[in-house]
Amino acid sequence: MKKSVLICNPNSGKNNKDVLAHKCKNVLNEYGYSVDIMFTKYAGHAKKIIADLPETIDLVISLGGDGTFNEVVTGNLKRKKKLLLTHIPLGTTNDLGATFGMGKNPVNNLKMILEGTVKDLDICTINDEPFVYVAGLGKFTDVAYDTPRKLKKNFGYLAYMINAIKSFNQKTHLFEMSYTANGETYTGLYSFVLICNASRMGGLEILQDVKMNDGKFEVLLSNITTKKDIIRSLYLLKTSDITKVPGFYFFRTDNLKIKLKEPPKKRFCIDGEMLKTRTTEYEIKIVKGIKMLLPNKELDKIFI
Repeated sequence: MKKSVLICNPNSGKNNKDVLAHKCKNVLNEYGYSVDIMFTKYAGHAKKIIADLPETIDLVISLGGDGTFNEVVTGNLKRKKKLLLTHIPLGTTNDLGATFGMGKNPVNNLKMILEGTVKDLDICTINDEPFVYVAGLGKFTDVAYDTPRKLKKNFGYLAYMINAIKSFNQKTHLFEMSYTANGETYTGLYSFVLICNASRMGGLEILQDVKMNDGKFEVLLSNITTKKDIIRSLYLLKTSDITKVPGFYFFRTDNLKIKLKEPPKKRFCIDGEMLKTRTTEYEIKIVKGIKMLLPNKELDKIFI
């Protein structure tokens, strides 16, 4: 049999993790995998679990939210021999799962995965800290890590909406920033910046035509500040291409250097979690070497 390890975050979602993990184990057995189930016990534990796994493991399955998968990827990048990964979403927004064409049933998602295809996945780093699909700074970007875990547990996506409304009613601040990309340097005042390797974030489809293995990431900046403009831009997310809306600036690159006039009041959010470092200079790059087993459903849309 092939060997697999299921890394499960017991704090993600509302499912009974013991029951769910064993349902997943039964499915994996049916598809010819032996399974070791490992529950995370503290923040960062998933990094250590995968970093310490033997090279003989054929598949590592992350069972949790986007932050759990971020930890699994981070730990895998520290290995000399990278392991094949996949991810079953259990979190609140599950942007990654939606991007990969998964629904709300974890067991069905696993079956789709095991009948899927192995793809190379670009991973971004910000000051050498990996993120899989998004890093953000400024308006609304702190909602994910500022929303209390208990609130998310009790109310799910609604908890984020409550916190987003709170953020909407607060004054929007501009920060002075210069950035260098594609051989050019620009300076301006911005209300937020998003660095993305996926089209979806915060439960919303933000960008179009994003490929997750093209060696580049997408950057979206904005200088809008008024409530009227914010409401207008949220409406245009559903009806138009946000990159063509006045007040938004969009480009693709494989390297981005950001320099802020002063350290930001709020820290960068990466894959829904808070970036530990708070400084005035950030460099975003692409790293290769991660392979994922993914459902076939959306592959033509999100990969070259």
